[in-house]
Amino acid sequence: MTHTPSSTQPKVLVIVGHPDVASSFNGAIARAVCAALTAQGYAPELRDLYAEGFNPVMTLGEATGSVENAPLEMRAEMAQVKESAGLVFVHPNWWGGPPAILRGWIDRVLRNGFAYGFTEAGPWSALGDKIVQVFSTSNTPRDVELNVYGDPLENFWKTIVFSLVGAKSFERRNFEQIILSDAAMRAEWLREVDATIRRRFPKLEN
Repeated sequence: MTHTPSSTQPKVLVIVGHPDVASSFNGAIARAVCAALTAQGYAPELRDLYAEGFNPVMTLGEATGSVENAPLEMRAEMAQVKESAGLVFVHPNWWGGPPAILRGWIDRVLRNGFAYGFTEAGPWSALGDKIVQVFSTSNTPRDVELNVYGDPLENFWKTIVFSLVGAKSFERRNFEQIILSDAAMRAEWLREVDATIRRRFPKLEN
């Protein structure tokens, strides 16, 4: 599924880190997100990182080089982020974090010198105007995720990533336990996805 933003509609990047967008619940979430954004007057751009063959590996040269000298495809990714009204991430919880392909996207795109940086006066951030929504899925019971593991995904996304880059509008919703869910439960979750996107991205007038 490809969504091509129009020139007049604010673009929202919908970034999916799941190897099976076609038939997984993560894919269903992404499609619900795109439908809700479209209904609200936005132009969703679905980014299926696995289908695109996104390379998550940052080389030494890229890590130590400037943003201006970053690979052309990474500069294009950064431009898309800069031009977007918001970012929506959809992914499963793998070992307390997003899959490596999505983590690599963060490493290479939301990098030092673009999304944040450091000066003698202190750090600066560049994504304060973005609406950020994360939808994650897991098989771990909620009480275990909170009381045993300390909800590492919430800490990663909210505190480590989007606090540093300055996003003032951030929310995350985790759906669990996927392995025990039935069709009725998933349908209810997708209705929640729709309602969340409509609340987070106010309807635009034509």
